[in-house]
Amino acid sequence: MDKIQKSDAEWREELTPEQYYILRQKGTEPAFTGALYRNHDSGAYHCAACGALLFKSDTKFESGSGWPSFWNPAENAAVEAHEDNSHGMRRIEVTCARCGGHLGHVFPDGPRPTGLRYCINSASLRFEKEK
Repeated sequence: MDKIQKSDAEWREELTPEQYYILRQKGTEPAFTGALYRNHDSGAYHCAACGALLFKSDTKFESGSGWPSFWNPAENAAVEAHEDNSHGMRRIEVTCARCGGHLGHVFPDGPRPTGLRYCINSASLRFEKEK
């Protein structure tokens, strides 16, 4: 996968203020407010910044966390994990492997078969409904 690199000014121009805050400044949308939190349609979830395929609806589940949650990415290479010790917590940040955009975090309390919960900001995603 070819990496996408753009200047801060280019990202600001292409993204909405909320998307920029989350994807480029590692922000978080308030729980239970994201447009895709309650989405139950079949389809694919792409990076809102670069369009890379990140997750599929058949791995989405209701975690009760307030954010879209998935038990696995579309492909392991679609996302990258990084240690995050910000805000006095120890977490694993998840970013888009293609553009480096912040997506959310992954936790070891998800369902089988992986036991993982990818807790992802709606604003970092673009949903394409299955046709």
